[in-house]
Amino acid sequence: MNFIGFDIETTGTLSHQDLIVEIAAVRFQGDQVQETYQSFIEIESAMPAQATAINGITDDMLKGQPSIQEVLTDFAAFCGSHLMVAHNAIFDFQFISRDIKKNQTPSPRGLVLDTYTLSKKVFPQMANYKLATLCDYLKIKGETFHRAKADAVACGHLFLKILKQIPVKNQGDIIEFSERKPLKFPQEFQEGQLSFF
Repeated sequence: MNFIGFDIETTGTLSHQDLIVEIAAVRFQGDQVQETYQSFIEIESAMPAQATAINGITDDMLKGQPSIQEVLTDFAAFCGSHLMVAHNAIFDFQFISRDIKKNQTPSPRGLVLDTYTLSKKVFPQMANYKLATLCDYLKIKGETFHRAKADAVACGHLFLKILKQIPVKNQGDIIEFSERKPLKFPQEFQEGQLSFF
């Protein structure tokens, strides 16, 4: 199964006011990473110290980087119509959806599933369902957590571990097993479509 693991880093946790500063997507073909996309995003405000303490991203790292409009357009092109997975997907989904609507950019066309909720069904014995905890338990080796590319890769490998534990053959089976309606990014601003509002 081909799919995309993705992740963002932000200036904070509030999708109505905080900003995306890094986004990454990793295309998996079978159980192998096929291609990656990663970009920082320049923002007009300073990077909050509490956010830097978590993700290590500084003002200097963001200076001169592409705009959110450029990055979302490239992100959409990279992801295409592939199935997408993120850990605690609603967090990433709310931030990205807000900026797609605000900037009227194209968006990924695939459905979005959440490895956090899937993990709770497949591994009910866990003390918590943080990505780092699950990766440690499942012996998924990775880079430093709380950076978009590393978390996207780890999420993809977690999804593969989940698939090995459940009797699914296709995307529809996974959605049915999850018992959750998949997320879908706003589609009204796809390239080639006109907007009249």
